[in-house]
Amino acid sequence: MITITWDAFFELVEIKAKTASIFPFLLGILYCLWNLPAAPKDWGSWLIFIIAAFLFNMAVDANDNYQDYRRALKNGAEKFRLETNVIGTRHLSLSQVGWLTVALVAGGAMLGLWLVARTGWPLLWLGIFCFLVGILYAAGPWPIAGLPVGEFFSGFTMGTMIMLITVYVGVGASQTLTAPTLTGVLLASSPLAFAIGALLLANNIADWQEDLTLHRHTIVSYLGQRGGLIFWYLLYLAAAGGLMASAALHVLPLLSLLALICVPKVVKNCRAFTALPEKKPSFHLAVQNLAIISLCVTVATGLGVLFRF
Repeated sequence: MITITWDAFFELVEIKAKTASIFPFLLGILYCLWNLPAAPKDWGSWLIFIIAAFLFNMAVDANDNYQDYRRALKNGAEKFRLETNVIGTRHLSLSQVGWLTVALVAGGAMLGLWLVARTGWPLLWLGIFCFLVGILYAAGPWPIAGLPVGEFFSGFTMGTMIMLITVYVGVGASQTLTAPTLTGVLLASSPLAFAIGALLLANNIADWQEDLTLHRHTIVSYLGQRGGLIFWYLLYLAAAGGLMASAALHVLPLLSLLALICVPKVVKNCRAFTALPEKKPSFHLAVQNLAIISLCVTVATGLGVLFRF
């Protein structure tokens, strides 16, 4: 019987990319403390939600690897299956990976239903949207990850929706489901949402030839690798623009602009990735960019909340 080691498990669920769910959650808490200081905060629901989101995020990435492996089997992409996909390189049991993914989904779903009982039915519809995006991201005849809209759905779901749900479970529907709050969350989450979308785009730029082999038609297959790189830079510009607009409109504290200190490092990483846009030598720079942007925005916003400026 093949067992999955912790090292293989962490690679399967892409543990290094989990900042995509943690930082929007933290930013959502800071948003509540900045914009809704008088509202009671439900810290218990926040704890349940981050555990549920973390479990489901791991399930999505495990399912992505599972579906890619099956698709490679179907299309005869032996090099990808044996030398790139973690299931092949780690010699994992496809059946065990499938059941592990189901267990992660079930764990996240049960915690999600507990949250619905604690907070209200609107959370169920928000959760169903995220659940469907997560499952259809890699599964089905036309997985979202293999379509030109993958960057939008990944950024919006992991950035904006996680932040919106964080605000909802923390302060309740009466404070959250209003036009000012919904608009504020959309704007405040934009730096992380664009950065998350940029991470998927970098992955698609690095994998564009393999994606064609697997019949995945990402936006890079339409723009070309050079066009994809230009779009990649534009997403980072949009992230910076969203941050500045959020501070100017007082949706986030003015001190959140301190996050712009990360711009030189992000630009340096972008140039290095552009010089060699391939998976093994340089994709880690895109992961690093997401971590740097997320950390800087969250810490700078936290300072603004602390000093109320």
